[in-house]
Amino acid sequence: MASLALAGAVALVLDRALGEPPARLHPVVGMGHYLGALGPRLLRLQPAWAFTCGALAWLLGAGAVAALAWGLQRWLLSLPWWAAAPLLGLLLKPLLAWRMLRDEVRGVEAALARSLPEGRQQLARLVSRDTSRLQAHEVREAAIETLAENLNDSVVAPLCWFAVAGLPGAALYRFANTADAMWGYRGRWEWAGKWAAHADDALSWLPARLTALLLCAAAGRWPAGLSREARVTPSPNGGWPMGAVALLLGARLSKPGVYALNAGGRLPGSADLHRALPWCGRAVLLAALLCGAADLAAWRLCGGLAWTG
Repeated sequence: MASLALAGAVALVLDRALGEPPARLHPVVGMGHYLGALGPRLLRLQPAWAFTCGALAWLLGAGAVAALAWGLQRWLLSLPWWAAAPLLGLLLKPLLAWRMLRDEVRGVEAALARSLPEGRQQLARLVSRDTSRLQAHEVREAAIETLAENLNDSVVAPLCWFAVAGLPGAALYRFANTADAMWGYRGRWEWAGKWAAHADDALSWLPARLTALLLCAAAGRWPAGLSREARVTPSPNGGWPMGAVALLLGARLSKPGVYALNAGGRLPGSADLHRALPWCGRAVLLAALLCGAADLAAWRLCGGLAWTG
């Protein structure tokens, strides 16, 4: 309905104006507390039990998050549209984080301009890899990769799932993405996090490709070889937005020993992040417009009946 279409725009306005809510009120932080409390227990189990219990814990958490979001949305959509839209936008806002992503990534280049150690330290806030020995171009590579991948994870995918399934869809996606970040690594999480990793892969499949398309639209061109570059990374999804940015910049983006996107490209320089950020900003606006239009089209297709989830 119209309230859902307007809520995405409200959420982005709130994101720009206010940034992130306090941690004690942040739903994604709450999801992290749940996952963090159960994680160590899963690691003590044998592989088969770790997988089974990990899947059950994921389903329980995802079900609780989606049910709570559905109940809140159902209540809000019983209100007039002019009240429902801003309140839905207020609840959607913590499930997406464009301003924080933009500021944190921009801070890497600012820190790097002061000194390499400061750039490494700022980057360590964003990535799990060891940053202590990275050279300046490697710091930039990791920052641009983080910008591109998290443009999908933190903005486009939540908006996409909000368009598909309202607030429950966006909340379920953020739970899945948080679970993948905390449980989905290989190594000791191979079995306990397998369900979480595959669930995130499934839910991110379409949004990741949409993110790449939006980045190309924002830059005004479609680079040749994108589908080939997207297959270079271990992730079935991360290579799409990262590959798009690498090709659009004409720069090499790599994770040592894991992948190299646009391997024949030049090393990224100080101007590249400043080129990529406006593309990402325009991609966010395009995503909001596209998802809002999809909600309005669905509303009109259903004869203007209010959808309550």
